[in-house]
Amino acid sequence: MKDVLIVGAGLVGSLLAANLSQKGYRVKVYERRPDMRKQSMSAGKSINLALSERGWKAIDMVGLRERVQSVAIPMYGRKIHDIKGEVTFQAYGLEGQAIYSVSRGELNAVLMDRAEKDLDVQIHFGWKCISVDFERSVAHFEHSETGEQREEVADLIFGTDGAFSQVRADMQKTPRFNYQQEFIPHGYRELLLPPSDTGEYRLEKNALHIWPRGGYMLIALPNLDKSFTCTLFMPYEGEPSFSSIENGEGVDAFFKRVFPDFHAIMPGLEADYHAHPLSDLVIIRCYPWVRHRTCILGDASHAIVPFYGQGMNSGFEDCSVLNTLIDAHDNQWDGILDEFQKTRKPDADAIAELAMRNYIEMRDLVGDERFLLQKKIEARIHERHPDKWMPLYSQVTFSHRRYSEALREGQEQDKIMDEIMDMPDIAQRWDSLEIETKILSAKNR
Repeated sequence: MKDVLIVGAGLVGSLLAANLSQKGYRVKVYERRPDMRKQSMSAGKSINLALSERGWKAIDMVGLRERVQSVAIPMYGRKIHDIKGEVTFQAYGLEGQAIYSVSRGELNAVLMDRAEKDLDVQIHFGWKCISVDFERSVAHFEHSETGEQREEVADLIFGTDGAFSQVRADMQKTPRFNYQQEFIPHGYRELLLPPSDTGEYRLEKNALHIWPRGGYMLIALPNLDKSFTCTLFMPYEGEPSFSSIENGEGVDAFFKRVFPDFHAIMPGLEADYHAHPLSDLVIIRCYPWVRHRTCILGDASHAIVPFYGQGMNSGFEDCSVLNTLIDAHDNQWDGILDEFQKTRKPDADAIAELAMRNYIEMRDLVGDERFLLQKKIEARIHERHPDKWMPLYSQVTFSHRRYSEALREGQEQDKIMDEIMDMPDIAQRWDSLEIETKILSAKNR
C-alpha cells in the first residue's frame, strides 16, 4: 500500500482523497484554512458552481450522487433579461438536460465528510505548505497559529492547492518548467439577492439568469435557501467599469439605468455591493505537471475563468481520468503520471480557450437575433440528428468528449454555420428541408 499526501482540501483535493482511499491508498490531506464545516457558510461568498456531466461522473466515482443532488438545483437554460426588462429563455440542451447550481461550501463539506468520516482519510487543517522536495517526496508545512513546522514523507504527493499553488510555485523553480499567468481585464463582484418578503424566490428558480450588456454582464444562480448568488463581471477600467461606476454616477444609479428589473427587486443594493470584495479573474497555464512522484491538478495546473461553468468540472474530470489510468496501468505510477499529464494538457488548454469564448457569447451575443437564430437551427439539427450534430455547448456540458476534440469540432461547425447564416432569407427558411440537407452535406464533406 502506498502513502499519499494531498496538499489542499478544496473540491478537487477532497474528491481525490476519497477516490484514492477507496482504491486502498493511505491518504493524508493538509489544508491551510480552518475546517470550513465548523464555520458559518454563506451562499454569497464565492461564485456558485455549475455542476455538469463531467462533474457528475466524478461524483458517481465516490458514490455521492444522491447526497449531492440533495444540495443542487437544476437549471434547464438561460433566462436572458434585456435592458427593457423583457425576458427570453434559451434551453441548454435537449428536453430534461440541465446544469446544477450548487454552493461551493456545501459541496466541499459533502466531499470532506466522504473522505474523512467514511473512508478514514486524515485531514489536517490550519497547516500551510511552505515547500516541497520533489526528489525526496517530502513536503514541509507550518501551522498558521502556532508556527510549528512539520514534514511529511509520502510515496505520492498531489498539489490541489488552487490557482496560487505553493506546490506549483516550487515546480516553477525546477528546470524547463513553463508557466504563464494571465489576469484578464475584467473582475467580478458578488451580490446576494435574498428571498422575497414571503420567503419565495424572486426570480425563476430553475434557470441561470443573465443580464448581458455588451462588454459586461450580471448573472444570478439559485440557492437552496431561496436566495440567488449574483455576480457582476466588468472591466476594472474604462467606461463603463468598476472604476467608473464607483467614482462616477454611483452604484444605485448605474444598476437602475442598466439592470432596471434587477434593481427593482434587490433590497439594500448599495450596502450589499460594498459588502463583497472586488475579485480578480486569472488563467494559469503550465507544464509539466509532474516532478518525480509529485503531480499538480485542478486549478493548480490549469486555472480558468468561470464563463463555461467548467472550472470545477474540469478539475473533477482530472480525478476521473486519473482513476481510469490507475486501473489501466495496474497502479504503476510512473506510467500513470506520465500519461495523465500528456493526456490532460491539451484538454486543459482547450477549455481555457473555450471559457473566454463563452464570456464573449454570454455578455455580447445571447441577445443578438442572428446568434439566436443560429442556435435555434443547431438545436433543431441536434434534435433530429443527434448522432450527426451536437452543438459545442452540449459537447462540453452534456458529454464526456475531450475538450480538445470538442473545440476542434466546434470550430468546424462554426464554419458550416457561417455559410448557412449568410444564405439569403435564412430567417424565413431556417427550418426547411433544404437547410437541413445543406448542413448535413457540409458536415460529411
